[in-house]
Amino acid sequence: MTLVIAVDGPSGSGKSSAAKGVARALGFRYLDTGAMYRAMTWWMLREAVAVLDADAVAARSAEPVIELGTDPDAPAIQVDGVDVSVPIRTREVTNAVSAVSSVPAVRKRLVLLQREIIAPGNIVAEGRDIGTVVAPDAAVKIFLTASEAVRAQRRVKELAADPVATVEVTRTEQARRDLLDSTRKTSPLIKADDAHEIDSTELGLHEVIEAILRFAKEQT
Repeated sequence: MTLVIAVDGPSGSGKSSAAKGVARALGFRYLDTGAMYRAMTWWMLREAVAVLDADAVAARSAEPVIELGTDPDAPAIQVDGVDVSVPIRTREVTNAVSAVSSVPAVRKRLVLLQREIIAPGNIVAEGRDIGTVVAPDAAVKIFLTASEAVRAQRRVKELAADPVATVEVTRTEQARRDLLDSTRKTSPLIKADDAHEIDSTELGLHEVIEAILRFAKEQT
């Protein structure tokens, strides 16, 4: 029996760390779908495409070659053969990714690629629409969340090298992204009806991983 575990939730909720931890514990593959949208956004910015112009983004969305690794210990991502694991995590990309990822042509292309990667099973896939759109038949669906303040603090730690990324600034940018992601017409960020919700505000990473593993065990 193969298993697909879908982990959705907003930025800073701890999806990546939890999903990687679960994948390691089960010996599963790991898919960071958010990295794919970031990679597309990075490419658009590099090519000087106006990211707020949906038609311009759609017109070039088929061009970049995006390749993603599924090793939870080394989930590398390349665009046109270039490793973009570091540059896709900048504030510039973060603040533009919601606009790019809301373009239907972008989502259509990347969802197809995500489904191809997920198809063999035994994978933990994390993102914003895994349980609702990408893998609606996933046996285990998790919606991971946390308070705005905690999510902002976690994000600031990730951006430690960026002096502009204060908790206040990050919280404002994060709230804007949450609004855009949850109100877009195509694949909005919402909790699947059959998803288990986990609030990680007061939980440690180990506790979140253990909770997800318990849900997974119920399916085996």
